Amino acid sequence: MNSIFLRIYGGMLAVLVLVGLLGAGGLHLLNEVRADQHREALAAGTFRLMAHNMSSMTPIERRQAANLWGRLLGIPLRVRTLEDIRLETGLETRLLRGQVLVEQIRPGSVTIYSLVSAEDRLALTGEVEQLSEQLARATIYLLIDELIRYPEAEQPQRLAELKEARGFGYPLELLTRDSASLDDDQRRRLDEGDTVMALVNGGEAIRVFAAIAGTPWIMSLGPLRQLNPYPPELLILIGVLGLSLIGLTVYLLVRQLERRLRSVERAATRIATGQLEARVPDAGTDSVGRLAKAFNGMASHLQRLLAVQREMVSAVAHELRTPVARLRFGLEMAGSAQTPEARHRYLEDMDGDIDDLDRLVDEMLVYTRLERGSPELTFQSVDLSALVDQVIGELAPLRPAVLVERGPCKPASDGSSVVDAEPHYMRRALSNLISNAMRHAETRVEVSFVIDADRAKLVVDDDGPGVPEEAWEKVFAPFLRLDDSRTRASGGHGLGLSIVRRITYWHGGRSQIGHSELGGARFTLVWPRKRVK
Repeated sequence: MNSIFLRIYGGMLAVLVLVGLLGAGGLHLLNEVRADQHREALAAGTFRLMAHNMSSMTPIERRQAANLWGRLLGIPLRVRTLEDIRLETGLETRLLRGQVLVEQIRPGSVTIYSLVSAEDRLALTGEVEQLSEQLARATIYLLIDELIRYPEAEQPQRLAELKEARGFGYPLELLTRDSASLDDDQRRRLDEGDTVMALVNGGEAIRVFAAIAGTPWIMSLGPLRQLNPYPPELLILIGVLGLSLIGLTVYLLVRQLERRLRSVERAATRIATGQLEARVPDAGTDSVGRLAKAFNGMASHLQRLLAVQREMVSAVAHELRTPVARLRFGLEMAGSAQTPEARHRYLEDMDGDIDDLDRLVDEMLVYTRLERGSPELTFQSVDLSALVDQVIGELAPLRPAVLVERGPCKPASDGSSVVDAEPHYMRRALSNLISNAMRHAETRVEVSFVIDADRAKLVVDDDGPGVPEEAWEKVFAPFLRLDDSRTRASGGHGLGLSIVRRITYWHGGRSQIGHSELGGARFTLVWPRKRVK
């Protein structure tokens, strides 16, 4: 994604979906475990008590007890061998250690296993569709049947021992008739030997009461609560984990963004302290990446402009020194001239020096405008053939000894020589090329062009000494004039070709130099024929 907003939004959306899926999936899995633990807690004590009682019985007595207790519980009970049950090794080991197993065989139905005899490898099993009130009633019956074997005074202590030994997962206690919170109807039913079930905590749980005949005790079982699939503490935990995951994701996304922005800040600080070579590392194609790219472009342009400024200041000082010295000399000589003719000659030389200074200032202004950034170029349809004829007509008389003419020109396939260009700057580029060629040519300068469907090419050849290949790029540098084949004696200030290259660059093209068939240098300008809007 190239948009920071889309990246953060997409990351947040993905995290929210992930948190939702993990929360729902985690809650489902956790509730399955909690449901097994809840069923085991409700059934463990009852099945341990029945299995313990069966451990001292004969096989026939076990079958009779299983049938009796099965009717009480409303479920079929069986005593089976471990080989017949075929539990997994881990589950069998847990069962042999005395743990009650609750195994879900299908939705809404569980099978409960409790060890009867480790020596005989026998286990009591029962398939329970729902752990309901009937289980509570049967549990109270079994407990009362166990307690009536002991004197009345010892029954509370025996109940405490049973709770600890059999691992009941709910409260068990013996109450007196006065301490039990029962209404008259419930007390009456207890006196009749019935089992009473009462709703407590606003109907969220039940308590089961049964009287122990011949004693003042009332057995209380519960409260028994339904499994709450959405306990507040679990929802709070899931919410905290979800918010933590969202916060971590936002932190990672923002941290990466901050790190990339800090790299831009560090580069800007280094540039502010004068380290103009500082750049921002490649940061991708999003907004920060585009910012880094724009910043690097700005830094490169600034570095180049300052380098050009330093070079120009140095070069201008050097270039101004010679005409200023000649002007000073001319003034001194004109002041001491003996004849009007001599004075006139010195004044003419001074006028030529002033013209030279004027041309230098003009070229410096043009070059500065082209170097300081994107100049305001107004592209128009320009007839390249007419432009070549116009510039040749203007410049050819300046050096009659050199023949300036058109070479072979090839217009477009439709016969048109019209191209998109900025008229003023393109004329300036062509004038600079022809002027440069005339200064170095011996007898001939040839101007030609080629236009096709996509591009325009303008070529200027001369028969001068040419330019060595190792200096082809140097000739486009500002204020540079070669000291061998194309000497300083030819004149100029070393800005003409630099201006040509910048004009071509802002036209979206390139300028090249090579060997001419005339024996000298060939300068070529190539740019798109049609301006891309």
